[in-house]
Amino acid sequence: MAVLGCIALILCVIASFDNHAGRVGALDIGVCYGTLGSDLPAPADVVNLYKQHGIAKMRIFNPNPAILDALRGSGIAVTIGIPNEDLENLATGQGAVDQWWNNNIAPYVNDVTINYIAIGNEVDPSVGLKNVLAVMPLLNNIQIVHDRIKVTTVLSSSVLASSYPPSIGEFTPEASSTMAGILAFLASTDSPLMINVYPYFAYKSDPGNVRLDYAQFTATETVVQDGEYGYVNLFDAIVDAFVAAMDKAGGATNVRVVVSESGWPSDGSGSITTPELAATYNKNLLNHILQKGGTPRRPGANIEGFIFAMFNENQKPAGEEQHFGLFYPNMQPVYDIFS
Repeated sequence: MAVLGCIALILCVIASFDNHAGRVGALDIGVCYGTLGSDLPAPADVVNLYKQHGIAKMRIFNPNPAILDALRGSGIAVTIGIPNEDLENLATGQGAVDQWWNNNIAPYVNDVTINYIAIGNEVDPSVGLKNVLAVMPLLNNIQIVHDRIKVTTVLSSSVLASSYPPSIGEFTPEASSTMAGILAFLASTDSPLMINVYPYFAYKSDPGNVRLDYAQFTATETVVQDGEYGYVNLFDAIVDAFVAAMDKAGGATNVRVVVSESGWPSDGSGSITTPELAATYNKNLLNHILQKGGTPRRPGANIEGFIFAMFNENQKPAGEEQHFGLFYPNMQPVYDIFS
């Protein structure tokens, strides 16, 4: 009995530690950590906030050394962005990429879990995607020794010439030729394509035709029937429009997608931006990602997802852009989605 009691005590201590001291990995979800705020907490406090709420993944938009230092030994998997303004220089050759790597990534590869390097964010398809395609193989030349790190890029819906219904999803003429090369690279390196998916903006732009429950994951029946595929929520429809476009651009059926941003603002645009609506969307998004059910075109496929964003950021444009955060800068929740 003494041995059993000791074992029970140990298990209780382990469970307590897992629930309170280190919940990293408890939730297979990411949250974007933007820094366009004058009053944001220190990176070390932010990392602790991620751990407190069991957020396993973080996306940052540039290789911020203070954030990367705070992530050392945390176990949080990070996606590091390369800003759009850096792409032209990096596309000049291997030397520029080597220097960028040595300055920004090499110091952290041994004690920071780096999942992805995202080359650019929503780049202009008429010019930026060419730079992305140029940088990808150069960066792959040096990251190949760190095979856990995948090289990718981040697209917005602006690269789609059509998206409704999802089956007619197709890249714009400006994007399509370059996308074929990008998708071929991603397929050859087993890397995903990152896409930003915002049902909020679709609903805002056309509330007469886009149902709120369809945008918020709260519809209970099929809203859009697209041939053999039925859609209960707009999130899946947008993802599948990208998938259809990918298939048409190069038949890259083995390239998975990661939703690098999705969210709903809690203020800044009248009655469609309230804490209640934001909480509903983001809590349902969290559950949708964790269920790993895929989409109608790719049932059962695990789609990684990142909520945008961790904090309200007061240096963004006035209005809704300042109100996408799950937390205020004082680290108090705007609303709770983790309980």
